[in-house]
Amino acid sequence: MVKYEVTVYTGDRVNATTLNSVHIKLVGTDGESDRTRLRSFVIFRGSVSTWTVSCPNSLGELVLIELDKKDVLPLPDDDWFPNKVEVKSPERDVYTFPIYSWISERKTHRYMEGKGSLICVFDETNSLGQYAREQELSQRSKDYEWELYHPGLPYTMKSDGPLSLPDEVKFSFTKAAQFAFTAAVGLAKLKLKGLAHNQENWENLDKINDVLQNKDTPLSDYVQEHWTEDGFFAYQFLNGVNPTLIRRCKTLPENFPVTYEMVSIPNGSSLSKELKEGNIYLCDYKNLDSTPANTIEGMQQFLTAPLVLLHKRPDDKLMPIAIQLKQNPAEDNPIFLPSDSPHDWLTAKIFVRSADFAEHQINAHLLRTHLLAEVFAVSLLRNLPMVHPLYKLLIPHTRYTLQINELARTQLIGPTGVFTLFAASGGEALTKILARSLSSITFRSLCIADDIVDRDLQDVPNFYYRDDGLQLWNIMSKFVQGVIRYYYKSDDEIQRDSELQTWIKDILEYGFLSQPQTGIPQSFTIVPELVKFVTMVMFTCSCQHAAVNNGQYDYGGWMPNTPATLQRRPPTEKGTTSEATVLETLPPINVTVQGIATVWLLSKESSDFIPLGHYPEDHYTEETPRQLQRDFQAKLDVLSNAINNRNEGLEIPYTYLDPKKVENSVAI
Repeated sequence: MVKYEVTVYTGDRVNATTLNSVHIKLVGTDGESDRTRLRSFVIFRGSVSTWTVSCPNSLGELVLIELDKKDVLPLPDDDWFPNKVEVKSPERDVYTFPIYSWISERKTHRYMEGKGSLICVFDETNSLGQYAREQELSQRSKDYEWELYHPGLPYTMKSDGPLSLPDEVKFSFTKAAQFAFTAAVGLAKLKLKGLAHNQENWENLDKINDVLQNKDTPLSDYVQEHWTEDGFFAYQFLNGVNPTLIRRCKTLPENFPVTYEMVSIPNGSSLSKELKEGNIYLCDYKNLDSTPANTIEGMQQFLTAPLVLLHKRPDDKLMPIAIQLKQNPAEDNPIFLPSDSPHDWLTAKIFVRSADFAEHQINAHLLRTHLLAEVFAVSLLRNLPMVHPLYKLLIPHTRYTLQINELARTQLIGPTGVFTLFAASGGEALTKILARSLSSITFRSLCIADDIVDRDLQDVPNFYYRDDGLQLWNIMSKFVQGVIRYYYKSDDEIQRDSELQTWIKDILEYGFLSQPQTGIPQSFTIVPELVKFVTMVMFTCSCQHAAVNNGQYDYGGWMPNTPATLQRRPPTEKGTTSEATVLETLPPINVTVQGIATVWLLSKESSDFIPLGHYPEDHYTEETPRQLQRDFQAKLDVLSNAINNRNEGLEIPYTYLDPKKVENSVAI
């Protein structure tokens, strides 16, 4: 008779304790144990408990374990959350079986030994291991089905709402208790509830300040003080919540007929000279063109598709020099200039900032982080088993994404969602902008280094999103490369990994609608190609989301800087604006406070926030990838210190890509 020492680690989370009877079976290359009860009345949360499983003979190399539980009358059936099981064999070998999921049903759950395993090099003579791998993916393909949300948009996970999601992808008890994804909660917490039904316009901007008193952040205070200034208006294109639109302009678009006589360039230079020298930049909101603006509470709203021209002055400061509010030149579509009346110029900038709200929320934020992260997560869960090295690498970057997106579809962009009810780009406009944005996505635009080159922004000064993002990408890429090269010994193994190839095939088909012009790989053939794609997935689900999400209240808490909707048509001629028309253009009181409450919620950090590079769940059992994780975290710490040191000398600190403030996943 031989004995196996079985140690069970139960998660230290609310409701992880079980009163049920738990059984285990050990399965090895030379046999299997009897189904053995782990004798204990209670397995407590956070506990580490050890039992003995006896067998007539050695089981050889352990391949998997089977766990099941059932209630013991009169005690009720309950859920249990084991982190992992370790088994020490009579030969003194230690086998680790990562679990990190809820066990709730009265059925057998199989978990494979934790060493990373590729299907192309898996021991096919091990029929039990092969069967477990196939059964795991078969069940996952049922749990995580694709569903068409709307024609022309990425597919989503099929679900009947947040509560119907599989337990392992739901919010923790802590997250669920703290998080309420409704503007009503935000209104109550910000003490704005009494204004939620006030449809009057603001009498003056000071009234907005009175409402927001003691609800601000240091940066939102700065925004309130400087939002009308041209320098700050331009700064936001580089380091605000939407740093993905601006690009260098060498030739003016045909539909933006700015002339030399119109613009004033310092030091006697000319527009043509500045274009040639690379000092002119363009923001083009063409994605919003011909979009049917929403109707809010019976009133037609207005959304424009501006073009904005900016100039980098000799002192390296970026300044706006011309704004056209609609795409097609016409007599009723004037080009506004800083030399126009203050209210004309401010009105033009307000329309740009409102357009930026739509472009940011729908394209840069919703589509390019939330919806793509969901595609990456669903494809991962459907196609890669827990023992696959890329599952282990990427699963931490999917945490909470499926539930947060379900909540967004019901409470943000659904028929009664805040965005639908209170944003000019909500409702019919939303799906039109999303489809147009998806058709313009390229793989290069999702890779920050390529995107910066394609927008020709390598040397624009004071571009902290670029500086921090490129360093994060490089650190992340080296980590990913180390992990992938540890498991894939050759390009041939990548080509023969059928699970990996199905993963990318699903992403291309359901995420990018099989559009070849995107440049998304149709398959993987070489190691560098896989490294780059996996880095993009990790970066999108963590860093890119942080860059476009975390500053929403900073820049949007002061509504005039980022209005979600506008009530008046854009001016069709100069000299027709005033302080009164500006106030009539801005959203009314109730729409303002709904928007403020929403961006406050979307910017709020959860208490169970997991920063980039931290892996509380030990999915890897081998020392090499675990060391690579530690090295990754150490490099992120060095970068965080460098960013903080730089920020001490900045008038506006750029914190959104500080690794300590970047969440591992799209979780908010």
